[in-house]
Amino acid sequence: MSSTPLSPAADVPVSGPGRGVRIEAHGIDVIGDEERHGRARQLFGVWAAPNVSYLSLVVGGALVLMGLNLWQALVVIVAGNLCWVLVGVVAVSGPAAGAPSEVIMRAMFGVRGNRVVIGINGWFVSVCYVALSWAAASVTAFSLFARCGIELNVVGKILVIVGIAAVTLVISVYGHGVIVKLYLPLTLVLAVVFVVLAGYVLGHTDWAYRPQAPLHGAGLWAALTGGLALVASASLSYNNSADFARYLPRSTRPAAIAGWTALGAFVPSVLFTMLGALAATTLDMRDPQTALAGVLPGWLTPVFLVAVILGAIANNAMTVYSSGLALQVMGVRLRRSRSVLLDGTLGVLLTLYALLVSNFLDAVNHLLQLMVVLLGPMMAIYVADIVLRRNRYDGHKLSDQTKTSPFWYVGGVNWIGIAALAAGAVVAGSFLLIPGLYTGFLADAIGGIDLSLPAGIVLAAVLYTVAMRPRLTAARNTRTDTGKAVA
Repeated sequence: MSSTPLSPAADVPVSGPGRGVRIEAHGIDVIGDEERHGRARQLFGVWAAPNVSYLSLVVGGALVLMGLNLWQALVVIVAGNLCWVLVGVVAVSGPAAGAPSEVIMRAMFGVRGNRVVIGINGWFVSVCYVALSWAAASVTAFSLFARCGIELNVVGKILVIVGIAAVTLVISVYGHGVIVKLYLPLTLVLAVVFVVLAGYVLGHTDWAYRPQAPLHGAGLWAALTGGLALVASASLSYNNSADFARYLPRSTRPAAIAGWTALGAFVPSVLFTMLGALAATTLDMRDPQTALAGVLPGWLTPVFLVAVILGAIANNAMTVYSSGLALQVMGVRLRRSRSVLLDGTLGVLLTLYALLVSNFLDAVNHLLQLMVVLLGPMMAIYVADIVLRRNRYDGHKLSDQTKTSPFWYVGGVNWIGIAALAAGAVVAGSFLLIPGLYTGFLADAIGGIDLSLPAGIVLAAVLYTVAMRPRLTAARNTRTDTGKAVA
């Protein structure tokens, strides 16, 4: 069988074995057992650092601005972040296959079908997310310079954007090893800042907060379901969690992989989003930076701004890393480090356009909200496939892109996966509600309640399971009868 090559040439290590961190040599090729290392608990830091996020503060404040009272907002935050459990489940497929999520999804959509699916979700959406996050970090950096008495002109702003991107890309190019080593201490630093920040915010929290016009009936349900989808959208975008678990030994317990991945992301996401909601009880969180600066001492504000920038860098380094792998899966023959640099360059250009030229950022933000209709069903299909196959994946078979591949299906497409994804997306879109932009006809029919999240996830998972189970059962029985190992 023909395996997918690493790239036209392998990335060259910058230091010899045992002499420190090296540029990661692997792309979408299979990680051999002799190169597996580490423990599942290392995934906690990997997922915690990028989720100490300024955008979480914004989301938390937005829930209160939507009309929810404090306790309703806190319940929505916890419930929405439970979707990180799905991200943890997806991560277990990495050590099983020794391959990244972008390759494993060939089992769900076929060799050719997966290129299209990954092109939309794994690459395009990732680059857009990178631009959004870099834009938020850059605006924060502009504020930091302004507090130091430095007013940046256009050239200065460009240099700041490029500087933030450069730090991000260095981490992404060095890859998995640096992410694992760097993110735990970074998590500890960010946690200290969070604790200090939380102390000041809690001192200004109105625990008895009620909106001036409390929501009731359909209006309340609309805010609750819309807020739930908003909170869950962050976790649903991470169907690439196997990318960061694939170097773990094959013998690593799946429960440990799923648990540390989910816990690492869940804890900071819940706490930081809650902090935004708590602050919104007395502060105007439509402009979180300005609002928080009003209650923080002068020395803490710049520390908080630096923490926000570091969190954005950590988040984007992971996103760019995976988008580089996605580009390889799409058939672009570049070594991983060069594909990372290409995607990073596109992200920088989009960020520059967003901040310096037009309202592109708003357009991309709306586009990503619409993309939730794909993200939920895709995550559901991935999890369903792991359950159906009992997490038994053969990385070498997944790397075979010839017509003899077991994942070639019909013309290179698994139409069961594509149909389940399409059906889930259509139903989710019908239940989707984005105020001022789009209202699905089913959401309108039930009084403006956004059920896009559960509808898309449940339908896609059920359709995929019902259609794929007989096929996988027959294939398993055939292999067992012929004495071959089940893949």
